[in-house]
Amino acid sequence: MALKATIFKATLHIADMDRHHYDTHQLTLARHPSETDKRMMARLAIFAMNADPRLSFTKGISTKDEPDLWLRADSGEILNWIELGQPDEKRLRQACGSAVGVTLYCYNDRASSVWWNQMQPNVQRFNNLNIFHLSDESLELLEAMCQKNMNLHCTIQEGTLSISDDNHNVDISLAHLYPPEN
Repeated sequence: MALKATIFKATLHIADMDRHHYDTHQLTLARHPSETDKRMMARLAIFAMNADPRLSFTKGISTKDEPDLWLRADSGEILNWIELGQPDEKRLRQACGSAVGVTLYCYNDRASSVWWNQMQPNVQRFNNLNIFHLSDESLELLEAMCQKNMNLHCTIQEGTLSISDDNHNVDISLAHLYPPEN
């Protein structure tokens, strides 16, 4: 018998000073049996950082032709393909060819460092790609906030995401890997 996804509910109160987005998002997250709480909470943080009424979670890690999240235009065009992890070059090529923009969030400090050293020469041709790194320390603190029902306050200012609930406060700063800042 196949294991079923575990359902989580989250209310995100978002104040994004960088993009001037202020809204409350009621979310339902399905955590795949092979997904950890840490990865699911990373998806939630990524949602907060890219929040938009048209942003949605996809079918998830079990689907090869969809990202973790995407922002779609009313016409169906993929405006932003948002991926979590360390995809291979073929997947990045697919994403960059399918969407106006692609945003990749790497995690797992050791694995992402090895991945980036191998991938760095190959991503130069993707002009619609942005790559960021989420630190293990931030994600471990975020994982402690995981509950079946979450009420989270998210503030984004100067590129830093602060997420809080009744008992925790986590600041997440992203390391920008690509494209190089001039």
